[in-house]
Amino acid sequence: MWDGVAEQLASRGHRVVAVDQRGHGRSDKPDTGYDFATLTADLVALMDALDLDRPVAAGQSWGGNVVLELGHRYPSRVAGVACIDGGTRDMAERLPDWEEASVVLAPPVFDNVRRDEIGAYMRRTHPDWPESGITGALANFDVRDDGTVAPWLTRTRHMTILRELWQHRPTEVLPQLTVPVCIVNARDYDADHDIHAQKPELVAQLLLEAVGA
Repeated sequence: MWDGVAEQLASRGHRVVAVDQRGHGRSDKPDTGYDFATLTADLVALMDALDLDRPVAAGQSWGGNVVLELGHRYPSRVAGVACIDGGTRDMAERLPDWEEASVVLAPPVFDNVRRDEIGAYMRRTHPDWPESGITGALANFDVRDDGTVAPWLTRTRHMTILRELWQHRPTEVLPQLTVPVCIVNARDYDADHDIHAQKPELVAQLLLEAVGA
């Protein structure tokens, strides 16, 4: 879903790396390691493997919490972090009971749903999204031989991540950051939660302005 933003940044000469974190996309899918300590260590290992020297790390929604923790735990490894409609609020403040939160936040069930049906639904409900956003959203699913889909991120692992997210306290982390942070709230731009997919040119421009490029 970052493809549109990546294309904008790459066209202006910036190296861009999009990450399928553990459990997502075509990355490995272990049953453990979805805590922030492990997730940020994964990113440091990736930076080492790709020889990335102090990149700006951007994440959306839960990814905003991940990059926030990356900047907090490994400040010497990043030039800054960008939290895109995520990473700034304590979820438990809005939903103090985990049992209630687990129901409210649970992902939808995709039983016997076809990829073309999801694509048609997204184009109907998000008419202002560019094609890069639609195809990016569809890439969240593995397509079976019969055309039905299954999320790459399984429901069990998704719920594990949500529990970690619910327990996270970004309001305590933010004041301790020593690296620059860019915060983008989608509502400030009359945008969907997935503002990076909906308005990639805007998000790319905000990132470039944040780094003075």
